[in-house]
Amino acid sequence: MRTGIILFALLLFSYAKSQTAGSKPSENSYIQFSGVVLDQDSLTPIPFVSILVKGTNRGVVSDFYGFFSMVINPGDELEFYSISHKRRNFKIADTLQNKYYYAIQVLTKDTIQLQTVDVYPWPTKDEFRRAFLALNLSDSDAERADKNLMREELSYLERTQGASASENYKYAMQAYYTKVYTAGQQPSFTLLNPVKWAEFIEAWRSGKLSGKSKTK
Repeated sequence: MRTGIILFALLLFSYAKSQTAGSKPSENSYIQFSGVVLDQDSLTPIPFVSILVKGTNRGVVSDFYGFFSMVINPGDELEFYSISHKRRNFKIADTLQNKYYYAIQVLTKDTIQLQTVDVYPWPTKDEFRRAFLALNLSDSDAERADKNLMREELSYLERTQGASASENYKYAMQAYYTKVYTAGQQPSFTLLNPVKWAEFIEAWRSGKLSGKSKTK
């Protein structure tokens, strides 16, 4: 009889212990919480929103499409932070039984009214007035065109201005095509090639063309 009572007590103790151990994970069970953060007006995703568990340093940041996913406990309170929107809290129910939970969080835009700023190219209106009155606008369009077409101006541009990128590219491609076209034979002499004419004149002036080849 005494042995039966002891066995019954041990069974009761083990059952109570198993029930306590089984109820403990339900209190500290984890939930995979995922969702999307949207704008209240346009319903477009809000990227880079900070989602933090209140009272802790745990959290995540939503991606470019407003999606986020994090591990939480039942009963946690989440805080949503965004630079362009108002902060909002979301309370997780402590009676959730599923391991996965999905939600759509909507945030309201935080509108900030700034004062009007007038931008001027001069520090003060008086300096702008003096600069405006000092402008020399007496030349007409015809007079400015004549100045731009003066021989001195054109001569200066001819001496200082180099070839453009498109002209250099065209000349390089033309030389490459000529080299490929005359591969394996004597290169052709183009009468309209200014570079060849310059080489010819330089050789003629230096006397390289006056000598005769000696025959043995």
